[in-house]
Amino acid sequence: MKIIVRWLLLAAALLLVAYLYPGVSVTSFGSAMIAAFVIGVFNTLLRPILVLLTLPVTLLTLGLFLFVINALMFYFAAQVLDGFGVNGFVAALIGSLIYTVCGVIIDVAMERLFKRG
Repeated sequence: MKIIVRWLLLAAALLLVAYLYPGVSVTSFGSAMIAAFVIGVFNTLLRPILVLLTLPVTLLTLGLFLFVINALMFYFAAQVLDGFGVNGFVAALIGSLIYTVCGVIIDVAMERLFKRG
């Protein structure tokens, strides 16, 4: 139940990103749900490999290169999906930052909500 609620909220967060930043577009809530799922899969499978491969650069930039990796996951998801798009890498970077902030807020709210029940 918790996973489904989190997935729906992340899809809504993706719609919020598209609303707040014109460089990101989402055609429908269904597309947002699929995009949130694909971003989650990419973050689960690809992100650890990329973090490991770019560890020297990440250490050199004091962790700031992780923003680039997040933007790449966002950009890759937009390239594979039809209803979700970004207008270049800068749009993916800004969109992924907004999406990450929304994700953190959702995680904190979910933790508090499901801790009580």
